[in-house]
Amino acid sequence: MLARFTSGISPAALLLAWLDWSSHLAVAPQRRMEIAGNVVRDTCRLLEAAAHATSPGQKPWSVIRPEGRDRRFREPQWEVAPFNIFAQAFLLGERWWHDATTGIRGVSRANESIVEFSTRQMLDMLSPSNFAMTNPEVLEKAFQSGGENFVFGWQNWCGDLIRMLSAAKPVGDERFIVGQTVAASPGKVVYRNELMELIQYHPTTAQVRTEPILIVPAWIMKYYILDLSPQNSLVKYLTDQGFTVFAISWRNPDARDRDVAFDDYRKQGVMTALDVIGRIVPGQKTHALGYCLGGTLLSIAAAAMARDGDDRLGTITLLAAQTDFTEAGELTLFINESQVAFLEDMMWQRGYLDTAQMAGAFALLRSNDLIWSRLSHDYLMGEASSPSDLMAWNADATRLPYRMHSEYLRKLFLNNDLAEGRYRVEGKSISLSDIHVPMFVVGTLADHVAPWRSVHKIHYQVDADLTFLLTSGGHNAGVVAPPDDPGHNYQIMTKAADAPYVGPDEWLKLAPHVEGSWWPEWSRWLIAKSGELCDPPPIGHGSIDSLPDAPGDYVRT
Repeated sequence: MLARFTSGISPAALLLAWLDWSSHLAVAPQRRMEIAGNVVRDTCRLLEAAAHATSPGQKPWSVIRPEGRDRRFREPQWEVAPFNIFAQAFLLGERWWHDATTGIRGVSRANESIVEFSTRQMLDMLSPSNFAMTNPEVLEKAFQSGGENFVFGWQNWCGDLIRMLSAAKPVGDERFIVGQTVAASPGKVVYRNELMELIQYHPTTAQVRTEPILIVPAWIMKYYILDLSPQNSLVKYLTDQGFTVFAISWRNPDARDRDVAFDDYRKQGVMTALDVIGRIVPGQKTHALGYCLGGTLLSIAAAAMARDGDDRLGTITLLAAQTDFTEAGELTLFINESQVAFLEDMMWQRGYLDTAQMAGAFALLRSNDLIWSRLSHDYLMGEASSPSDLMAWNADATRLPYRMHSEYLRKLFLNNDLAEGRYRVEGKSISLSDIHVPMFVVGTLADHVAPWRSVHKIHYQVDADLTFLLTSGGHNAGVVAPPDDPGHNYQIMTKAADAPYVGPDEWLKLAPHVEGSWWPEWSRWLIAKSGELCDPPPIGHGSIDSLPDAPGDYVRT
């Protein structure tokens, strides 16, 4: 009951972090004097700016400017007094609290991060952009429309409340229908078990490359992030490039799946898919791609295969996937012993982690963009958000089995067993250093789920030729980057297996910049690692008449 009230966040973990911070700040008089001195100095500067706010020579943002990624105060209306003073006062408050919650001697790094993060969340609620009387954009809209924006905002709020209570999809999502407008690449389910459906897509070229591609998506969300609308579908792009593509579609678990283990996803997912592909395309190695948690699973499977002498993988591609969780970004703030125990107690009753807890955690990581900016846009400005296929996919969430999620959090996040050589598969330890096949690893620059510096750690974990690519965008928008979509850019550099290690900061300086999507770059890399063109393989093996066409049944649950 407590977990439902706190959205799955452990109060004990928060309390311990705040006690750690406050007790060490209490015995640091010099640090308190520095903080107080900064408050006095900035207050004097702000008062001086306020006193001359209407002077002809006074420029906006004379005391403090918003950071480049802060979109709350980017419109020119915020440069006019008194709203510019409101914004500067708020930004100073953010900076004061950041100074007060960081750099305190004796506070553990984890607790410092929790205090700073939770303080930032509270301050975000108090931003002047969230209130009608202190937001010049809202006031201007109200003046121009005669207050209609508040009427429309009230209607938007009521509509959202009704949809939340009835568990209905957001407005506009009805345009994105699975199997028709999204996840629409033609194909056939060629295998099904209790955990996944394996989809084989129809070729779109007269001849194809000899080696097939297997896509291993995360089971936190539906697989079709890589097969959205036809114009931004990675699956369609690959088939148009002459590849035979297979993709795993995970079943959405329920209470009956409480004892499904993390290793079940490896055995019944990756390994079973490779077995089926081997019967359809015999004698050929497979190019395997893993996205997010699917990439972590693929890394584990590849290490176990290398240990056991299984050489069915020709190359490995990882998209925004972590194999070392020591610097896994702000998501680790929700992962400590207290938090994991709290989540386990919550999951025990239902047998799974509900979608609401996951969605809430991910929204908090980008609260300005996903929570408060939407509040201002939809409810204060009275404007309806324009839905997209990516937003519709994001709302199509899945559940996580109790045992699997507990093992994932404890073995990978808490104990970091995979990176430190303690992870066991079928009773024996595995090591990523056993992987020798060529790898293509993609990190995204603005990733809040799998920070690119964390993804970069694979450089010193595997013994393989490794091409690392850092693309613009975030965890999802950076990966979904079709060539016709403008605004994308990336950096890329290849490290030979026996080449010296290059750290992330040095890598940023050395890797050349390229404008455009990373998809063609990866396609060229795959083609170079593939054989000659041949006739397309058959669709499926044996009797598959009872199985549905793509996207299958599991994606609809």
